[in-house]
Amino acid sequence: MTLFLLNILLAIIWSAITGTFSLANLLIGFFLGYLVILVAAPAIDNDHYARRLPKAIALILFFLKELVVSSVRVAVDVLRPGFKMESGVVGIPLDVETDVEKTLLANMISLTPGTLSLDISEDGKTLYIHAMYIDNGDVNAVIKEIKGGMERKILEVTR
Repeated sequence: MTLFLLNILLAIIWSAITGTFSLANLLIGFFLGYLVILVAAPAIDNDHYARRLPKAIALILFFLKELVVSSVRVAVDVLRPGFKMESGVVGIPLDVETDVEKTLLANMISLTPGTLSLDISEDGKTLYIHAMYIDNGDVNAVIKEIKGGMERKILEVTR
């Protein structure tokens, strides 16, 4: 976290040096600060900030893509006469371990249209969700999609 704050400080210093405090200039400063940290990473990067930042950006972009795709799918289903969905409750075995990872996964699932996090098992090893679309009753496809997508991306960022 301290390297992230350093990166923000470097972006502000960049904007002060150039004399322009615009969003675009701050983003340029943030990118240049990241490059400085990347070069200095072997000496100062104990928590692997230089490696995690691109993966965090990839997680955000992946989530935005999932958000758009699922929104379109739900909108098409709502506008089409008759329902084509097969919904149900699915138990997803979890590889995420910390409370932050579980909360992030559950929130990302709930924010994506067509899915909703319901509960987590007592032992914290299974997340129960409601999915609007279980195509051909294939629960394993839903599990594989979440584990191979959101959960894998979260683990890449947090570990």
